[in-house]
This record gives sequence, C-alpha cells and structure tokens, in this order.
Amino acid sequence: MEVEQILHMNGGEGENSYANNSLTQKEAIVKAKPLLEQSLNDLYCNGFPDCITVADMGCSSGPNALLPTWEAIDSLDKICNRLNRKPPVLHSFLNDLPGSDFNTVFKSLPSFYQRLRTEKGHEFGSCFVAAAPGSFHARLFPPNFLDFVYSSNALHWLSQIPKEPMSEFDIHRAYLDQFKSDFSAFLKFRSEELKCGGRMILTLLYNDSFHATSPGEPALLVIKDMISEGLIEESKLKSSNFPIYAPYVDEVKQVIEREGSFDIHQLETFHVSWLEGFVENDNEGLDKYARGKYVTRHVRAVGESLLSSICGDDAIVGEIYRRFAIKVTDEILEKGRGAFANLLISLVKKL
Repeated sequence: MEVEQILHMNGGEGENSYANNSLTQKEAIVKAKPLLEQSLNDLYCNGFPDCITVADMGCSSGPNALLPTWEAIDSLDKICNRLNRKPPVLHSFLNDLPGSDFNTVFKSLPSFYQRLRTEKGHEFGSCFVAAAPGSFHARLFPPNFLDFVYSSNALHWLSQIPKEPMSEFDIHRAYLDQFKSDFSAFLKFRSEELKCGGRMILTLLYNDSFHATSPGEPALLVIKDMISEGLIEESKLKSSNFPIYAPYVDEVKQVIEREGSFDIHQLETFHVSWLEGFVENDNEGLDKYARGKYVTRHVRAVGESLLSSICGDDAIVGEIYRRFAIKVTDEILEKGRGAFANLLISLVKKL
C-alpha cells in the first residue's frame, strides 16, 4: 500500500469530516500548550529574533490545522508583553501529505487573520501562513531554516505497512522496526532543517495497555465477523492492518538517544477520552449507541481513506462502521474503557 498516496483525513465539512470530528486531537493540542509556551520562551529569550519560522508536521485539516499557529502567537504575545518587547514576525508552515484538504484550511485564513487583528490588534507582529505538502519522513525545508517544529497526533503513522510476517511476535517486531526507521529519519531530517538550538514539541500515541485501548481492536472483530458471514473476502483481513504503531515510551527514548541529534528536555504522558467533547442531548439519551456513533465518526474521519482503499466498496465500508458503533459500545464504552494515551516530548537540537 502506498500510504503517502492514499492516506488523508476526511476533507470538507460534512458529517464524517475531520473538521467536525477531531475534538480528541484538539484536546491533545490544548494539553501541550504549557510546554509549547515554555519552549517558545526559551527559544525567544536566546537572542530575541525578529522572525521565528515554525513548521507544523502533520497538520491535517479543519480548525485544528491552525490551532498550533494560534497558540504560538498567543504564547509569544504573552512572552513579549512580560518582557516589554515587540513580538517577532511569525512564519508558519503547515505540512501534511499532498492528499490533505488544504483548500478548507486556507479558506479559513481570512477569519484567522481577522481574529488576530481583533484580539491582538497591531501589537503583534505579522503572521504569514504557507503550505509545505509532503511526507515528514523526508526532507521538506532547506538546511538551518526552521526555528521550531511542532507535531501532534502524527508520528505514530508509519511511512508504509510492513510485509506480513508469520507470527504475532514477528508482526510486533516488524512494526517496531518500521517505527524506528521512520522516527529516526524524522529526527535526522528535522535536525538538518532546524537551526542550532532549535526546538521541537511532539505529541504521539504511545502504548499504555493498562489504561488505553486502540480502536483497531473492535474494528478487527467487526471485520472478522463479516468474513465469517461471507460479506468480506478473507484476503481482505491480511490487508486490513493500518500503518500505525503506538510505541512504548522507552522505545521512543531509545530512538532519540541513538539518533543523537536532540536532547530530551521534558517528557510527559496524558490520556484523552474517546468521548472528549461528547454531549448527550435528549434525543440521543434514547439511543443506547449514541456514544458509539460519536466515537465511530471520529474514527471514520481518520481512517476511512485507508479502509476504502482496502475494501473498494462504499456499502461494505458503511456496514463496517455501522457495526463498529455497536461493537465499540458493547465491548469498550459500556465497560468504562476507551482512551488515547498520548506522549508529549520537548526536544532541543544539540549544538
């Protein structure tokens, strides 16, 4: 599977769009803000640059795409007010795969700039937003170009699905090896693009089986049920692995230390409920599966492009997600489970 050519969040602003189903990702961005502000403070106070160039790797689409840029503006505004200095110009690059819905993002820029004028007035320096489409597993910018790199809910995506091994142990090893290769490449290329002393804030899913659960578990059960009923060919099961690997914390630390370009400044973990933002109204109170449908829309907004490439039939894809809503309610939510485990890391490029 050519992940770079297939993977994209659901575009537009419809019922199953990423724009309307990404509150769990938004919460991860919000929880990272204190560390973002601390990192920008350290960066800015080391030389007081007139312009700061940032890149958001894996920005996706919808309102979340511009949220890290806004939080950078807000953080720099607070920092400069405290220091009684004029805020720097901010040059923000939004990066994602070419299939991402950049059009919807840039249609929201006029309202973004209007908010900037309304809330910050002329006190904040200029902000310029541009796109940088491409895979973050490769080089994207000239050497010594960036001051700051941000990435949220993206680095657990692999550049490719490993070839199908024989045993469960081999499957884990293949995915781990692919993650190590991809994450090492990411660190290497970012170290070439960042200036000396440049900073990175990274948030990605990690493996915490004690508290968190993967949506892939109920999805796999649904697909197996449909295979047994003759609705899906068994060969599809071998193709239904997604290019995602949630590493253990020690695995992430080991890759960073072995690659050698960055020092770990800070590392934190937190959890975000699958039901983040869910509000049960009077009508939904009569629907046992309202919560499961809510989770399903969020999962569908992220993974439908890949599932469609595997199944090739819109009716089958729709049936998978219909059953997923039931399965995730009965097997996960009714048992008080369902949370994403997030790893938040602050890195500094070595001198």
